[in-house]
Amino acid sequence: MLHRPTPTSAVLALLAACLAGAAATAGETAPRPVLGLMGTVPIYWGEAAGINEVLTAKAEPHWARPVLERSYDLQPIDSLDAAALAKVDDLLLAQPRALSGKENVALDAWVRQGGHLLLFADPMMTGHSRFALGDRRRPQDVTLLSPILSHWGLAMDFDADQLPRAELVETEDLALPVNLPGRFALRGESAPCRISGAGVLARCAIGAGTATILADAALLDLYDPDPGAARALQGLIRLAFAPAGEIAGR
Repeated sequence: MLHRPTPTSAVLALLAACLAGAAATAGETAPRPVLGLMGTVPIYWGEAAGINEVLTAKAEPHWARPVLERSYDLQPIDSLDAAALAKVDDLLLAQPRALSGKENVALDAWVRQGGHLLLFADPMMTGHSRFALGDRRRPQDVTLLSPILSHWGLAMDFDADQLPRAELVETEDLALPVNLPGRFALRGESAPCRISGAGVLARCAIGAGTATILADAALLDLYDPDPGAARALQGLIRLAFAPAGEIAGR
């Protein structure tokens, strides 16, 4: 599967490291947990056309970044491997590009060793982007994560006849905004997952770790987000990254 890099990803990764170092020397003494962040939804850099817009603060910032930074130091990740995953405490994948075989293996191993993952996997993105269809700077329109989902005992169905409609799905004491969501189903009786919210949310106990997977990413819409989006994201973070407990259906 072809790697779908962001423009100047190596430069952006270096810039992120510099910014993190500057923050550390600016007065933060108590270490905070590190949240790895990867995906085509532009949470960390905003919707930038290139490095110049990042450096000049002209990129449209994403509202979710300050929400996450209330509790975490963010670490952008360009590709998943053991070295990158060893540096983070938790991991958020926001409509990531298709993962390579090696990345699927590394992600699975990290979760099984005790990692906690929050994954947004949207079968049909509905949020607005300034970039046209086919532009690699645009969030990926269709999720391409069937191999890892299948490995964890999940299948995702999508009703292509449904009409776009913003709605709230209530589950796990959360109200999650969705639009054209997918629906999860278990692949076999022994799948280590619990599905709720009319199939939109799956929580899986995988080895010593957990994966919390939402079959939609409308919650992360950059432009005109749902009024309850920030509260819903905070709730998902608490659910996904809390100490592991028993997940029904394991």
